[in-house]
Amino acid sequence: MPGPRTLANLVEFFWKDGFSRIHEIQQKHTQEYGKIFKSHFGLQSVVSIADRDMVAQVLRAEGAAPQRADMGSWQEYRHLRGRSTGLISAEGEQWLKMRRVLRQRILKPRDVAIFSGEINQVIADLIKRIYILKSQAEDGETVTNVNDLFFKYSMEGVATILYESRLGCLETSVPQPTVDYIEALGLMFSTFKTSMYAGAIPRWLRPFIPKPWREFCRSWDGLFKFSQIHVDNKLRDIQCHMDRGESVSGGLLTCLFLSQELTLEEIYANITEMLLAGVDTTSFTLSWAVYLLAWHPEVQQTVYREIVKNLGERHVPTAADVPKVPLVRALLKETLRLFPVLPGNGRVTQEDLVVGGYLIPKGTQLALCHYATSYADENFPRPREFRPERWLRKGSLDRVDNFGSIPFGYGVRSCIGQRIAELEIHLLLIQQISDKEKEKEEGSCCRLREN
Repeated sequence: MPGPRTLANLVEFFWKDGFSRIHEIQQKHTQEYGKIFKSHFGLQSVVSIADRDMVAQVLRAEGAAPQRADMGSWQEYRHLRGRSTGLISAEGEQWLKMRRVLRQRILKPRDVAIFSGEINQVIADLIKRIYILKSQAEDGETVTNVNDLFFKYSMEGVATILYESRLGCLETSVPQPTVDYIEALGLMFSTFKTSMYAGAIPRWLRPFIPKPWREFCRSWDGLFKFSQIHVDNKLRDIQCHMDRGESVSGGLLTCLFLSQELTLEEIYANITEMLLAGVDTTSFTLSWAVYLLAWHPEVQQTVYREIVKNLGERHVPTAADVPKVPLVRALLKETLRLFPVLPGNGRVTQEDLVVGGYLIPKGTQLALCHYATSYADENFPRPREFRPERWLRKGSLDRVDNFGSIPFGYGVRSCIGQRIAELEIHLLLIQQISDKEKEKEEGSCCRLREN
């Protein structure tokens, strides 16, 4: 099987900072070696697949408990600190148990629809914050560093669902514990490359190159500490009600505690990992969506007309309204196709497979190159163009499925927080587009700009 050798990969990833350019490397290697190739890293090798049909074959052949790519650094940290693994880092029977418990609460659209009210409250706070920043701007209309706003919105929205409480991310004066957590999250995201290095550097080299592993552990320490504080606060509140003989009902955390299907350590781990995964998915995607709409005002106007026609003006939407505005859903899918949060996904084969004419033995690490397939002409005509309409159904029986772009994954190991992220994004886009176009009509406009 063709592909880059060890020396070339070491130069690419460690000398040329390849961990920050994985999307570019995907496309480069696909052009050089074809739709399936093997990359060598010393004694280890990874088979990369950049073909829609081959990706579909691999994912459809998965068993009951698919294995992700190597999560050794995550698992080692948890062992070192005596922590449980969560749904992202767990494998095998432990993963199956957690998935079975959590999927009952947040996997289907109707499961998360009940959170529409809480999300709309967060959206109202975000819009209020935008107008405060607008009034403080030198020109009275430009709001800078929009990704920071969306980061705080995403964190507040996800935490409202996971912790069943507000964090104050969008307040003028953010509570100090929340500030500390935002910094821990920021460290984790800013040191994404560091975490990659932490997993790639052998243990025996850590005394000589200590920073990647030290920063990796410090980030997780901060995330777990904050989550544990908020989980414990909620559990104490639940216990107080129970001690008084009062009936208790609530959201996700309440259900997990009352069902006792997960241990307390497993609850800590899952809440922490889901919050980490949920924040960047939503905030980065919203930033790119706003960017694309700014460059394509005709698309924004078309979406706005659909919103007004099907929902009316100044309507505060709920989950039930989202299917009535298919262009909003198409806008999200097209944004994620052009700018997926992660450029690929990983798997370890659990049985021998024949893919693309090659025998891939059991235990082989695979890299599914979603970024490369998202920009392939055979999957998406004129792939570099922003065309949300490509995702619209032509009839009630028509489906627009395409393994060329699966930003949330596929099958039993797909992103369990997909429906939460979609709800946060859909509801905010509906209100934001409506407010933006209404401002234009009234002669007042707020400009969002990323630094």
